Amino acid sequence: MSLNDTPRANRLHIGLFGKRNSGKSSLINALTGQEIAIVSPFAGTTADPVFKSMELHPIGPVVFIDTAGFDDEGELGKLRVEKTKEAVRKTDIAMLIFTDTDLEKEKLWYEDLRKQKVPVIGIINKSDILTNIEEIKEAVQKNFDFIPEVVSAADKQGMDRVREVLVRNIPESYEVKSITGGLVKEGDVVLLVMPQDIQAPKGRLILPQVQTIRDLLDNSCMPICTTADRLEESLSALKEEPALIITDSQCFSMVYDKKPHKSRLTSFSVLFAAYKGDIETFKAGAQTIMSLNENSRVLIAEACTHAPLEEDIGRVKIPRMLKQRFGEKMTVEVKAGVDFPRDLSQYDLIIHCGACMFNRRYMMSRIDSAKAQGVPITNYGVALAMLTGILDKVTV
Repeated sequence: MSLNDTPRANRLHIGLFGKRNSGKSSLINALTGQEIAIVSPFAGTTADPVFKSMELHPIGPVVFIDTAGFDDEGELGKLRVEKTKEAVRKTDIAMLIFTDTDLEKEKLWYEDLRKQKVPVIGIINKSDILTNIEEIKEAVQKNFDFIPEVVSAADKQGMDRVREVLVRNIPESYEVKSITGGLVKEGDVVLLVMPQDIQAPKGRLILPQVQTIRDLLDNSCMPICTTADRLEESLSALKEEPALIITDSQCFSMVYDKKPHKSRLTSFSVLFAAYKGDIETFKAGAQTIMSLNENSRVLIAEACTHAPLEEDIGRVKIPRMLKQRFGEKMTVEVKAGVDFPRDLSQYDLIIHCGACMFNRRYMMSRIDSAKAQGVPITNYGVALAMLTGILDKVTV
């Protein structure tokens, strides 16, 4: 996999925040040396946040989030600002852009970014045309706990310094983790059970399967792929028992019954629970499942926005299992994409997908929101392991 093939969810997310016409789009173009963001002298050119996947030396694969000015006005402007607030939850590093000495809005956004533990870099842009640079710099240093970099996106001045500051501010929580690294060692045979159903369109694999296979190869393992109906044949064809079996969570019970005693078992969704989220929080959340009843209210949170499919795991299978176990009157709501309620207090449990389409920062912001409101949260794979009675036998 080349850097250009790196999934967007696995890239460092760099968000640019500032007033309208502060040069956020121009700064992205100057940093990357490419005209990837639309630039205009008119305020408000950028409406919804724009995500641009790029390679940024010396960091590597990144995503720039070009946001609307947080001083936007009118009813439409308020909606744009709300979208910008949502972008903060996906931001690993923030660049706060200054072009004048009125810093009231910048201070509010800085407080919010720091509250969400996002590293912030201060940038004074447009040094080629501003005549009061020293005055702006003095005001920024007086009101913020950083020394801003003075740059000109138009002249591409100061870009090397900005890149250096970005590298120094990569958060410790951001790291390119291994999906399977803690579970395997060099030379392990790993059997992957991958049903090719309606959710895996003909001719391709779903993203978690692809990423897991690549991760196993990177860890010098020998991945063997099979479908659920060929599990017994595949096991018989192997000279020795696989060290680990990774299955689709929907097949947990069947695979557990047929697996060799020495082979450990997990699922793609459980792996992603640890890779993108907090596995201990998800395990604790799963423990509350058995306390649900027909009056309970459960939120199913799905990262993807695909049209509902027959036998869809999040929209059909998990709700059906819950209602069969705890009563048909149970309320199960499904929210997809970024449609995640701010008020979670109405729910007794949140069951989230594997979040392969989200970066870890965004998934963790959802977990933090649930924890802050006292609502248990788990994920598909962990929940299915609990519902089938084998969570304590699954390797996590």
